[in-house]
Amino acid sequence: MLSYTANSLKAELNAKGWRLTPQREIILQVFQNLPKGNHLSAEDLHELLINRGEPVSLSTVYRTVKLMARMGILRELELAEGHKHYELNTASPHQHHHLVCVQCNQTFEFENDSILKQGLKQVEKAGLQMIDCQLTIYTICPEALRMGWPASVPTNWVCSRSIAGMKGSEHHKHEHS
Repeated sequence: MLSYTANSLKAELNAKGWRLTPQREIILQVFQNLPKGNHLSAEDLHELLINRGEPVSLSTVYRTVKLMARMGILRELELAEGHKHYELNTASPHQHHHLVCVQCNQTFEFENDSILKQGLKQVEKAGLQMIDCQLTIYTICPEALRMGWPASVPTNWVCSRSIAGMKGSEHHKHEHS
């Protein structure tokens, strides 16, 4: 996956019979300017655009992120929060993967080249072309386990890890190994 510019996105969209709308260009710019390691849900993206004064409907945001994920521009992430998140699909040979706590929704990123190598091996064997390689491991944090997860955790309980992440204005934690 190459780093997209408005012109390269326009050329690829045109080749497929689509056009580069102002909304698609704005959404690409948002993801290009997103700090490394951050993810956005379609709802978060929509709210960000509305707060910036961009008149983009939520349905347009959903359609655009789905299209950009199919094109390989964005990575679609299944995290624990009940909706998908998106991030720019960089050309890095070191794709990162995710550990996600299903109780507090904290997400930890990690790199592992052997996952990518095995993915490439399987793709080549099948005669396909890889767009993305990601592994998501669903976990339970130690605090939820101490609370007796799943039976004894009250429905309104909030993990201190989750609160700490929100106080730091960063909902996702990132670690690279």
